[in-house]
Amino acid sequence: MGIEIERRFLVKGEKWQSFINQTMEIRQGYLVNNINGWTIRVRIADQKKAWLTLKTPAGRFSQHEFEYQIPLNEAESIWQLTTYKLTKTRHTLEINKLVWIVDCFHGKNSPLVIAEIELDSEKDEIIQPEWCLEEITGKNQWSNASLAQKPLQDWGREDGESNS
Repeated sequence: MGIEIERRFLVKGEKWQSFINQTMEIRQGYLVNNINGWTIRVRIADQKKAWLTLKTPAGRFSQHEFEYQIPLNEAESIWQLTTYKLTKTRHTLEINKLVWIVDCFHGKNSPLVIAEIELDSEKDEIIQPEWCLEEITGKNQWSNASLAQKPLQDWGREDGESNS
């Protein structure tokens, strides 16, 4: 069983772009999205590889995560059958010897940009880059699964403190 420990932030500006060392196009479709329980998704990366991922909460910043690579043609079939989908461009950055991920969302979640960093422990300290604004870790409306179900452009004032 794997544990994913991450912190997430809304991003402002473009200063982060000078740190990019890898980029990929991602499509995700959600089969199950229970905010306080299981999330099950299919992910297709760069039209080359695909995974089925199961997640459930494990702590403040952490989730139990089970991920399995699956054949691309099966992932495409699952993708076609999912109701809730999102697309994004994922950029991998290295800052202070740590790997950050910056996701630029497309479609009805555009122009949303979210940064995340995976940690070894919930107690790990990080230096938050200046382009990371509000921390959204644990705010369920900002999860990818929630954004697939209720995209940012469909939000009203009551849905989130920030709408940028």
